[in-house]
Amino acid sequence: MIHNSVPIEVSARHIHLSAKHLAKLFGKSYKLKVYRQISQPGQFAAREFVTIVGKRGKIKVRVVGPTRKNTQVELTITDCRQLGLEPILSVSGNLKGSSGCILRGPAGNVNLKRGVIVAQRHLHISPIQARKYHLKHGDLISIKTKGLRSVTWHNVYVQSRAKIDELSFMLDTDEANAAGLTGGEQGVIINK
Repeated sequence: MIHNSVPIEVSARHIHLSAKHLAKLFGKSYKLKVYRQISQPGQFAAREFVTIVGKRGKIKVRVVGPTRKNTQVELTITDCRQLGLEPILSVSGNLKGSSGCILRGPAGNVNLKRGVIVAQRHLHISPIQARKYHLKHGDLISIKTKGLRSVTWHNVYVQSRAKIDELSFMLDTDEANAAGLTGGEQGVIINK
């Protein structure tokens, strides 16, 4: 069963911080400053950056707010290999088996025991849209893209929760580059 098109978004490397780690990295009572809103309601790209340190190198990543229960670093497989970190593919929020790293901020460091993931490509869809498309949270679907490097992406994880209201297909920069996508293109949802 084929449905209407879905906008494609490219998610660059970033970090979600817990309140505890925010305080260690930026100082007690520090508040993140909004750089710009992102597509999911209530979330924003912050002005702040954190340095991720691995066995073979370091990179700066933007903080995405607001704070979360657990710190989560979202990198690409390429980033992980360059840093000497184990690339663990996981659904956002599932940190089981993930590797750790050192986080450096202007006020201090954090030795993160786990929390580095390569986020599984996923579809954000509201519960109302999901019912219309005969999908539910946790389903795996396929999405086809057009263009010179047309790709059908399999194992796209469906994220459908009450706070999601913007339909979007999320890829990381490795995936987008492989398909010649920059974000803003359209894909077609292909049901199970």
